[in-house]
Amino acid sequence: MSTTREKAVAARAASRQLQNLSSDERAELLNRIADALEANEPAILRENELDLKKAAEDGTEPALMNRLKMKPGKIAQLAEGARQIARMEEPLVRPLSKMELADGLMLEQVTAPLGVLLIIFESRPDALPQIAALSIRSGNGLLLKGGKEAAKTNAILHRVIVECFPQFGVAKEAIVLVEGRAEIADILKLNDVVDLVIPRGSNDLVTYIQDNTKIPVLGHADGVCHVYVDPDADIDMACKLCVDSKCDYPAACNALETLLVHSSQLGAGGGYERVAAALDAAGVEKFGGARAAKELSLPPCPALRHEYGTLALTVEIVDSMDEAIEYIHANGSSHTDCIITKDKARAEEFLRRVDSACVFHNASTRFSDGFRFGLGAEVGISTSRIHARGPVGVEGLLTTRWLLRGKGQYSDKDTAVTYTHKKIPIGGAWIKRAAEGITAAVGVVNAVNIGLMILAWKKGSGKK
Repeated sequence: MSTTREKAVAARAASRQLQNLSSDERAELLNRIADALEANEPAILRENELDLKKAAEDGTEPALMNRLKMKPGKIAQLAEGARQIARMEEPLVRPLSKMELADGLMLEQVTAPLGVLLIIFESRPDALPQIAALSIRSGNGLLLKGGKEAAKTNAILHRVIVECFPQFGVAKEAIVLVEGRAEIADILKLNDVVDLVIPRGSNDLVTYIQDNTKIPVLGHADGVCHVYVDPDADIDMACKLCVDSKCDYPAACNALETLLVHSSQLGAGGGYERVAAALDAAGVEKFGGARAAKELSLPPCPALRHEYGTLALTVEIVDSMDEAIEYIHANGSSHTDCIITKDKARAEEFLRRVDSACVFHNASTRFSDGFRFGLGAEVGISTSRIHARGPVGVEGLLTTRWLLRGKGQYSDKDTAVTYTHKKIPIGGAWIKRAAEGITAAVGVVNAVNIGLMILAWKKGSGKK
């Protein structure tokens, strides 16, 4: 049995094998994994049923049971997510800047994998193939720790994925499934091998990780998301968006937890009454903040910053957008917050001022998701302000390196070279413009040639 350190070292070695694959090879590996997931769907669902049965026997709470279940169509969605990531532009060794330091001395900054990631995720087994696909595309090694409730589902998903590796010359240890808290405690000591920890779970879990490792930690603790219903809100829209934000997946971190209503929307026949009726019809239990509990006769909320994870939410009343923003900053978790309004200027101000990872205008908070953002998937949603924020896809799993190409230059206390520090354009618009220019030039040349041919034909045939 390998030690924890040996597993982590093996993951780093295998990650370098991944990095050495061509972009097309890593894309093909992801496509093979997508095919394998679909081919093994019956077996995966059987193992998931065993996990669900055991969780029910253990009296697992409904929100966690909801996360655990692999719903119909989930395998197909996971496979499509892997294929979407495979179709992405190559993320590695992408030039970010280029500079001539001195004559014949060229410096280039390029993207690079972080290295080895420890990702601890909750009892959602569908997170495993999503995280694996992102790490494969970005060339990172993985140490994965899933919830114990999903042990059987995680095990078969892991096996299906890593069995695709050898045919591409990559060791199965590129993705290691970690078991038990003791092994996690050992990994947290490996700051010389593991490069980043991403915990997906409770506030207690994130705090524990941060307090017990020297490895950088990226993630979010709570998903306390707000929707603010402005005086100029389209109330039909507000009803739909509030119900979707809360009910589409109540246990998700991007579900609505606090509804902020402008005081002008109160009263008989007012906007709040219609929104409340829509939430009632959807089976949502409402609790009140300090003001709403009194004015709307709602039971007091457990806390101002509270993540229900069920069909329940907090309602609070505000007198202005300024007050709504202050409330969000005081009681939110910097995850996802939304304004519903027809006033575009007010919406833009809200988008600019609310300091959250994701800020929306007239859209369900459920869109705060790597797959829905077109990232293919996500390793998590970060509310940190360093490195990556919001849904973390391939880009959030990259760092940079510097590549210097010379012709024998040496420094000699900076007397042996004459620095030019000349920036060189790379990629993007300048290449497009150059290509368009070449195309236009070729078109002109072709047009001239065709014109000369026509004149010659006319002259030879006697036509004018």
